[in-house]
Amino acid sequence: MTASHSTAAIRDALADRVQEVTARYPTARSAIMPALELAQEEFGPLDGNAYQAIAGLLDVPEIWVFEVASFYTLFDRAGKGTYHLQLCTNVSCMLRGAEEMLTRLEQRLGVPAGGTTADGVFTLSRVECIGACDKAPAMMVNADYYEDLTPKTLDALLDSLSAGAEDVA
Repeated sequence: MTASHSTAAIRDALADRVQEVTARYPTARSAIMPALELAQEEFGPLDGNAYQAIAGLLDVPEIWVFEVASFYTLFDRAGKGTYHLQLCTNVSCMLRGAEEMLTRLEQRLGVPAGGTTADGVFTLSRVECIGACDKAPAMMVNADYYEDLTPKTLDALLDSLSAGAEDVA
């Protein structure tokens, strides 16, 4: 979200949809996640203006909105690359080689976890859990899951994604 989107502009753009979503829940607080999703879909990465707008629309403290946005990795608070690689490093994945996968990703991409490649194609994130413990080690690329990763399958995935990024350019 760029600074050009004011709190009032965000509030005005989302008011009807947030009101519709809020009607599905017993309390307005329960609609924070869907409201954040709407804001992100409409405006991109979330910032303080989005938190203020959503807090105003839901009549909840702004800190509640920020807490949800900062807790869940599905909310983008900073720009991300075309492909957002979220490698699980929780205990199940760690025991099955996630650290090796992370090192390989950092070397191949040339960025540490939390970084984005200079060309803007890949953002690498180390995340606590993606809910795929039975298929560890696991990673999400945008909304797609890749499980039972090995160095070979990881390299093939990166090659495929790199080729796809070149096709888009």
